[in-house]
Amino acid sequence: MRVAVLQMTSGIDPAANAATIVDAVATAKAGGAAMLFTPEMSGLVDRDRERARAHIVSPQADPVLAAVRDAAAAQGIWVALGSLAVLREDGRFANRTFVIDAQGCIAATYDKLHMFDVALATGESWRESAAYAPGDAVVTTAVPGLGTLGLAICYDIRFPALFQELGNRSCDVIAIPAAFTKPTGAAHWHLLQRARAVEASAYVIAAAQVGRHEDGRETYGHSLVVDPWGEVLLDMGGDNAGLGFAEIDPARIAEVRAQLPSLANRRPMPK
Repeated sequence: MRVAVLQMTSGIDPAANAATIVDAVATAKAGGAAMLFTPEMSGLVDRDRERARAHIVSPQADPVLAAVRDAAAAQGIWVALGSLAVLREDGRFANRTFVIDAQGCIAATYDKLHMFDVALATGESWRESAAYAPGDAVVTTAVPGLGTLGLAICYDIRFPALFQELGNRSCDVIAIPAAFTKPTGAAHWHLLQRARAVEASAYVIAAAQVGRHEDGRETYGHSLVVDPWGEVLLDMGGDNAGLGFAEIDPARIAEVRAQLPSLANRRPMPK
């Protein structure tokens, strides 16, 4: 199965971000992809929460989600919309992945489990939990031709228990959309993505934000596709937005799991 990966520099205007994704849906389909993966916060990157608040609405009212669903249906292609900031019924925000099928229907959603609450040595400070509520479920979904798709978002990658559970569920592919900071990306991005692929004996598809955004932040880029042996099949670099393609081969998953059956050999940890 051929997949497309969108590397974005999302800004503060959801309409402009939606137009970028819709264009990518058409280009992905024209390039022979059966599924498109987009980054975390594809619809809005804005660290000014008061300004952003006007654009964070319920999924039913979200214009980016509506535009992408229409585009997926028009092109007949699946889309893993890395994440959108959406308003929950309780008034909190959620950082939510939407998996959209080739008819434009929502096949699965996943709310980011782990909140990015850090203070880096560079002076950058982030408190995602000040506005966003964490999710409470591990989510997988079946995608024709791709197999079982496991869902994670960005900072989730630092928590092995989530990926152990995705491995237990025999995921064939794990999506890890991200907006990694440049310092943490330079230190850990490739290492963590390859490790998660190896641990789960699965492909990892990590669509990323890149470059300097309108709100002043900088993101690392290097959208990746990693195979179950940890081989990097696609690295989109850290300079430019764009669209990349890679092949997902189910036979490669079976080959790796036969050679190194770590999932089958896993045992509970002693107390």
